[in-house]
Amino acid sequence: MPDDERSTPLEQSLEAFQETVRKSGPAAMGSYSLIGAIILLGGIGYAVDQWRGHAHWGLLVGLVLGLIVGFYELAKAVFRR
Repeated sequence: MPDDERSTPLEQSLEAFQETVRKSGPAAMGSYSLIGAIILLGGIGYAVDQWRGHAHWGLLVGLVLGLIVGFYELAKAVFRR
């Protein structure tokens, strides 16, 4: 009797879920990179503003750079085959 016929519906569901999670790994990694780049570079920009006493230009530049770097990493992770 093959393994598929002996496994319960719960086991089959868990195996399908595990396969879905495994396949979504690169997209999850890319999305975490996007969020991390925005927070990190935006935070660096904010710190530069506080240190130099500028009016939020560092924050703006940091957020834009974070978006660029983050979307690059997201695209690299998603389109890698």
